[in-house]
Amino acid sequence: MAFTVITCSGVSNTGKLTAQTGAMLLRCSCRMVEACIAATRPTAVLEVAVRHAERILVLDGCGDCCGRKKLRALGVEPHLHLIATDCGIAKNGMAEPRFDEIERLSAAVMDAIRG
Repeated sequence: MAFTVITCSGVSNTGKLTAQTGAMLLRCSCRMVEACIAATRPTAVLEVAVRHAERILVLDGCGDCCGRKKLRALGVEPHLHLIATDCGIAKNGMAEPRFDEIERLSAAVMDAIRG
């Protein structure tokens, strides 16, 4: 089953990390990720994306869970939810995400998808 990934895509390092991880998964997941949509997109775009999604994974950067909140406001509960800071990635302001962090978060997403 393919997942649509909703990323928080915030301005902090962990928010930017979710967007970059989603883009990487879209390219490298062997079609296990069929779409990656930023939660910051207009509500109508999110509604269309989740309506057509087989399964939904929300990838939030921190415990604020902005991506999950945005989906819940649409009345949608994700099948899976991951938080970057729960995967050992420190939230440190406006720093750019490192490649090793993208790899670590991508691996955590793939582990969750494979169940």
